[in-house]
Amino acid sequence: MANIREDFRYKVLKNFFNKNELKILQTYCKKILLKPSAILSQRNEPSFAIAFSNDQLMLSISDNKKELLEKETGLKLLPSYTFWRWYGFGSYLKDHRDRPACEISITACIFKTHDWPLTISSNKLKTKTTKVELNIGDALLYLGTEDLHGRVGRYKGDGLAQVFMHYVDKDGPFTHHADDQYTNTTFKKWSEEDKKYFLSLGIGKSW
Repeated sequence: MANIREDFRYKVLKNFFNKNELKILQTYCKKILLKPSAILSQRNEPSFAIAFSNDQLMLSISDNKKELLEKETGLKLLPSYTFWRWYGFGSYLKDHRDRPACEISITACIFKTHDWPLTISSNKLKTKTTKVELNIGDALLYLGTEDLHGRVGRYKGDGLAQVFMHYVDKDGPFTHHADDQYTNTTFKKWSEEDKKYFLSLGIGKSW
């Protein structure tokens, strides 16, 4: 069995959502976007996108996909947090690394009108920067905390719905972020131990 980090840094999971799952997700997202109150209660992001956090449907999907992702990563996983995002025309996503709760990450395409490649950058990749285009229903499995990732340019389409599901390695250094407990109790994204571990990897600061 291939293990993430040891055998690969990222992986595209084709048809991560089947046709029935996609139908439900697309209908659900459309209904949410038609509710002004639902939009106003969420976080408007500087990237010209809307993030819908603590969504119970997405959390349920994250729980149900965990077994599949454990097979794909070769790890035992603990869910941390999940949200979905709606990108509109002109949205952008700068290269960044995520907080420790995103140690093992999935970004999956629910709907899009135009292509918009993701980029993955790591000193440990043969090619330092790789572009990845996800079809509707596909997902990208990657190391959200360790590898830089973002999007190319600005979005030219009419809409893109993307769900993000984050986990931590059950046998790794970030188990205190399971269920996002550390952030929920301290209102901080990084502990001092997290920072020391991250710096030990030889990666620049992300906090």
